[in-house]
Amino acid sequence: MTEPLKIAIAGLGTVGAGVLKLLAKNGELVAQRAGRRLTVTAVSARDKKRDRGVDISALKWFDDAAAMAQEADADVIVELVGGSDGIAKKVCETAIARGRHVITANKALLAIHGTALARAAEAKDVSLGYEAAVAGGIPVIKAVREGLAGNRIQRIYGILNGTCNYILTQMRKTGRAFEDVLADAQKLGYAEADPSFDVDGIDAAHKLAVLAALAFGTEVNFKGVHIEGIRHVSPMDLDYAKELGYRVKLLGVARMTEHGLEQRVHPCMVPLETPIADVEDVFNAVVAEGDFVGNAVFEGRGAGAGPTASAVLSDLVDLARGRRAPTFGVPVDSLARPPVSPMEKRRGSYYIRLMVVDRPGVIADVTAVLRDESVSLEAMLQRGRSPNETVPVVLTTHDTEEAAMNRALKKIGASSHVRETPRAIRIEAL
Repeated sequence: MTEPLKIAIAGLGTVGAGVLKLLAKNGELVAQRAGRRLTVTAVSARDKKRDRGVDISALKWFDDAAAMAQEADADVIVELVGGSDGIAKKVCETAIARGRHVITANKALLAIHGTALARAAEAKDVSLGYEAAVAGGIPVIKAVREGLAGNRIQRIYGILNGTCNYILTQMRKTGRAFEDVLADAQKLGYAEADPSFDVDGIDAAHKLAVLAALAFGTEVNFKGVHIEGIRHVSPMDLDYAKELGYRVKLLGVARMTEHGLEQRVHPCMVPLETPIADVEDVFNAVVAEGDFVGNAVFEGRGAGAGPTASAVLSDLVDLARGRRAPTFGVPVDSLARPPVSPMEKRRGSYYIRLMVVDRPGVIADVTAVLRDESVSLEAMLQRGRSPNETVPVVLTTHDTEEAAMNRALKKIGASSHVRETPRAIRIEAL
């Protein structure tokens, strides 16, 4: 067996400790599959004395992760610190400049600086691996870059945030409000004390920007992602979705259109018969549509020590075996810079929920606005009669342009008969 692959790990939180535990338990198996041993030589974290459930006494300790990237006896630096800038960025840049391979689980870093880091790595002839940055333990990066290399990807979409998927699942099953289920998710460790990154769609958008760059051979463009979260989704919407034959999921969707690259994260109504509708709780799923393969569906755990450590090891085994690939599938100079497809140009159908005063003429006024904006109705649901009381009215539309839908909703919301901001959820044809 050849010389071991020497590894230094920056960050010993849940994932970093998970990598050490995986190697301690499955090191022999990994060595057989990699053709050489994988040996951790150095680590860096904020607190040396913290009990992480794994022995690090034989490893060289660095208080400064960037210094470790420069000085450690290592072939590859594994960055598990997190954050789009600061020490995480410095660790990766230092390692690449030093001619070391880099593996990261940091989707925020890649979403903001992925193209620049890929260019630097290519210039130094080192690898930048990031299987663990998107969808946890699901090997979707390798699948898109290598397994689907013979296909033109027409669309890639998925459930990319387990926290949101858990919240929406529990809201649907229990009928409880968003705030109540979020509090439970925080107690269970599925959501952070400040859950904004998750529930406002930012985490999913980071991952989508990386996936889109890989799928379409473009520079990473996080600023081009349209982002909406799930705070406005109510149990009432989930109940109506079921009645209409849908389930609500926070999806990240990317496709190339006549207007440019469309990247969007927002709640969607997905048909109950589609595989992604059955992906529940903290699980993630990604669907890649190829021109020859059709739909390829990948599902699994999107976070946690074990799944993410497993993804880190897949990149390490590739390095040990000498398997190399351009960061985003093609050389950096070949990455395209397509324009951003404006959200207003998106065409599709919509679910609309209105809370209106139940009196004659209200529905006629609503449908007149839709008619004036050339929005065609598919169906309408109205429950019971409570004269002069506020009641829900649910509408679904045929395909229309987002700009027209927005104009219609603005006019409808201005009516004195509409007592709450109209709620719209896009229906995604999958």
